[in-house]
Amino acid sequence: MGGMSVRTQSSEQPAEAVHRAGFACFVGRPNAGKSTLTNALVGQKVAITSNRPQTTRHTVRGIVHREDAQLILVDTPGLHKPRTLLGERLNDVVRTTWAEVDAIGFCIPADQKIGPGDRFIAKELAGIKKTPKIAIVTKTDLVDGKALAEQLIAVDLLGKELGITWAEIIPVSATANQQVGLLAELLIPLMPEGPALYPEGDLTDEPEQVMVAELIREAALEGVRDELPHSIAVVVEEMLPREDRPADKPLLDIHANLFIERPSQKGIVIGPKGKRLKDVGIKSRKQIEALLGTPVFLDLHVKVAKDWQRDPKQLRRLGF
Repeated sequence: MGGMSVRTQSSEQPAEAVHRAGFACFVGRPNAGKSTLTNALVGQKVAITSNRPQTTRHTVRGIVHREDAQLILVDTPGLHKPRTLLGERLNDVVRTTWAEVDAIGFCIPADQKIGPGDRFIAKELAGIKKTPKIAIVTKTDLVDGKALAEQLIAVDLLGKELGITWAEIIPVSATANQQVGLLAELLIPLMPEGPALYPEGDLTDEPEQVMVAELIREAALEGVRDELPHSIAVVVEEMLPREDRPADKPLLDIHANLFIERPSQKGIVIGPKGKRLKDVGIKSRKQIEALLGTPVFLDLHVKVAKDWQRDPKQLRRLGF
């Protein structure tokens, strides 16, 4: 047959299809399009997309269900040079995750030259020998063919220079839904053989409370990113169905606290006459209702947790 491999199925014996299931994670500097790609593969908004570093703090997993495979996407927090205790803890989480997954997708945006941030991550990746790595050039809808070709060559060279053998180099556009299916096709063979690890209906194994907290946090950061880059933590204290509601008109009560580091930040989050906090409530409630498929009453409070980013006890309590 030479070098050609043709997959055929003979009609004589029943085809025993191999089922694969495993974990993959996307890495890349902030804005490389990791969360958008996760959402496109899963077909539902699960990870928190944002144009600011470090918004995906929890291992949000998207699950791609297929007849022949289950691909579980572990979204590690961004790797960055640590400046705080939280930063160092995130980096440890990242390295352990990378070594434990079955494949890593390294995302590099098509519309920006490879920079120090990409190199920093690629160097770390070079140190993780066993895990297969796919280079994914994202946001291809933003560039022309010539620029894309140059970026693909640059990625190839980056691998050669650092001693990384890319299992594949693939251009995708998650927003235009180009080659997203192909990416899944390339990731699946890298997964180990085995039965599905999650029930069919699951799209993410994050507890709902964590996802709800992320949606609130995202809405709270929306207008104030410059003043509060990421000193907001959200804890959902409780989610309870409202008593005495008819079965066809359920209501879920959600009580959540937004923690900030300093009293001076309280006014920023609450806004003049409480307007900003109200907007946060309206915006996140819509998204939570869409996520959970049920009407929600959202009760939000802003509290000060002094310097929580540097305090191990607070970090633990806030779930890091």
